[in-house]
Amino acid sequence: MPGDVEADLKVIAEPVDWYGVNYYAPTRVGAPQGTEIEFGGVSMPAELPFSVREIAGHPVTDFGWPVVPEGLTELLTTFRDRYGDRLPPVVITENGCSYPGVDDQDRITYLDGHVRALHRALEAGVDVRGYFVWSLLDNFEWAEGYARRFGLVHVDFETQERTPKSSYRWYRELLKAQDATA
Repeated sequence: MPGDVEADLKVIAEPVDWYGVNYYAPTRVGAPQGTEIEFGGVSMPAELPFSVREIAGHPVTDFGWPVVPEGLTELLTTFRDRYGDRLPPVVITENGCSYPGVDDQDRITYLDGHVRALHRALEAGVDVRGYFVWSLLDNFEWAEGYARRFGLVHVDFETQERTPKSSYRWYRELLKAQDATA
């Protein structure tokens, strides 16, 4: 049953309270090459009018994504430049990476770089109101099942035992330090 189009248009024309951004890694694209593309370890038919290209010169996560924190700064400042006063407050709704192990120093490096990149965007005038790490717990990942671990807390999927990772302790201390400066 069709709805009231005029009422629907009025609702969707309302300004948004905030704009959510999920940021993991930038993607470089180019003209199509071959019959398949691979992204994040997933192969798919190259039905799109582009192909995903490697971003050389950067470390990669366990998922194979390039670690490019400055891409987050660039994304946010581009939004600010493009939309100006029309850009609502921004919330980073997801930012994280997949690395194995409980002593996950690579995740700490990733998060530290991205938090610093976010700070540079704030200094440049982007109104960022929130930042959420993906994810608190290791969980089921839509493309890889239980094979990739994004959590700050390791989950033994057989026993359900939870063990805070080094990144959990690092992030906890980062948050405590921010609370002390407020």
